[in-house]
Amino acid sequence: MDLGLRGKSVLVTGSSKGIGLACAAGFAAEGANVHLCARSAAPMHAAARDLSAKFGVELRVHVTDLRADGAAERLADEVGAIDVLVNNAGDIPRGSLGAVDEATWRRAWDLKVFGFIDLTRAVLASMESRGHGVIVNVIGMAGVSHPADYICGAAGNAALEAFTKAAGKGSIRSGVRVLGIHPGATRTDRLADPLKALARQRFGDESRWEELLRGVAIQEPEQVADTVLFLASERASHLSGVVLNLTPA
Repeated sequence: MDLGLRGKSVLVTGSSKGIGLACAAGFAAEGANVHLCARSAAPMHAAARDLSAKFGVELRVHVTDLRADGAAERLADEVGAIDVLVNNAGDIPRGSLGAVDEATWRRAWDLKVFGFIDLTRAVLASMESRGHGVIVNVIGMAGVSHPADYICGAAGNAALEAFTKAAGKGSIRSGVRVLGIHPGATRTDRLADPLKALARQRFGDESRWEELLRGVAIQEPEQVADTVLFLASERASHLSGVVLNLTPA
């Protein structure tokens, strides 16, 4: 299926690994030129070389901490006019209300919540002035399922769902679409690493970590990326202000 993304300019945050890197690879495979953005330079440079050689598209690397004051605005200036923004960067820690202190909570939201909001604000006016553009927010099912042991993420993701829906209702009047997805358990380091530690403790074998998720469907990063690409394409031109759950709540 040709998604009509060839030649588009795309910015993907949190694209050094996991879902973000899968999104970058997916857009490159469709012929889009991709801006990679994360804090880790080496994996992004390696990915840029590989994807450029494989698909013959342009990839640029932006080593950026979106928590920093003014980072979103500086990044928007660096990338210039883009057709698609994928907000994906985030590292909200697990923990109950009593376990997550104020400093940790604020630092987590500075990247995942305010990072999404600030970068959307930084690119939306340019998109609206040109009459086209798509913003896809990769949020997370905790915003729907509200786990007590991931309260900071649950609250942040719920806020981003409301932000996405409100922004998308307004932006569509100017030809810009804002959408979101809630991935479930996805096979990334962020999912596997703590479960490997628990599997070592419980079973004496970290390779058995998936047993701790028995009954839970594990998604692949590429499956999440496929949904992002569809939403960014003209195939989904009728959608804005919606957030899709990729697994049952």
